Amino acid sequence: MAKHCSAIASLIVSLACLGTLQSTPARFNGQRAIEDIRKLVAIGPRVAGTPGAQSARDYIRKELEAVGVTVEEQPFEATTPNGRVKMVNLRATFAAGSATSSTERLVIGGHYDTKLFKEFAFVGANDGGSSAAFLIELGRALKGRTNRVPIELLFLDGEEAVGEWQGTDHTYGSRYYVEAARQSGTLGSIRAFVLVDMIGDRNLVIKREANSTPALTEAIWAAAKKLNRREFVAEITPIEDDHIEFLAAGVPSVDIIDLEYPDLTSRFWHTQYDTIENVAASSLQAVGDVLLAALPALETIDARRGR
Repeated sequence: MAKHCSAIASLIVSLACLGTLQSTPARFNGQRAIEDIRKLVAIGPRVAGTPGAQSARDYIRKELEAVGVTVEEQPFEATTPNGRVKMVNLRATFAAGSATSSTERLVIGGHYDTKLFKEFAFVGANDGGSSAAFLIELGRALKGRTNRVPIELLFLDGEEAVGEWQGTDHTYGSRYYVEAARQSGTLGSIRAFVLVDMIGDRNLVIKREANSTPALTEAIWAAAKKLNRREFVAEITPIEDDHIEFLAAGVPSVDIIDLEYPDLTSRFWHTQYDTIENVAASSLQAVGDVLLAALPALETIDARRGR
């Protein structure tokens, strides 16, 4: 009887501790994230297979390890129009709370590489920089959170085309990741894939991506509405991005992206104007707040069945 009471008391204490952890919300710091972009941009171009990409990986690893997060490399070789190129995805996994026994995981990813341009030094503050910096800061925010399912942050290499976006000359990292998961038998354990890309635009307007899984889109836009984040709009647009590789493999996926950078009349995307001056901490903050608010739904929704 005494042993039984002791076990009950121990359980009550454990639940109380878990409740305390869950009542402390994870917080995203957009100003800190833009400083990460500043550091990445200072490296210069970060083209897959180059020293710049290695320096970006070193920075990502250093920042996450500083808060006690282990970073795992997933190296591979990709066949490109310029021949074989060595690329590396990075993975950082946050365990679920002790009261959870889920074998599924939520993957949140984005690319850290920049596109090669011979005419100018493309530093990709928004395109490559914002997604990498966002994931670094998200890692800091998740460090003290009690997760319902394991959450994996995935820094993808080789999203950019070596030449033009056609055929298989793009999304090298996501294609490799999906195939490796298929071969290891872990593809089915990916509950959902959430992609962030080009989210630092000062004039942030995020449309619903047409190819994305509706249930995931609804969960994120519902969180945005609750927070009154008007950067997330109702208009729908189709975009090919890293999430397409996951969708093709049957993994529910959603893309959070603003491809109109900065707007419909001007273009900084893939130009020398994609610089630190044209990204904003407030935009990163908006996406960070919304994604963290949507996490409880993303952790529990059965996106394959739409509920």
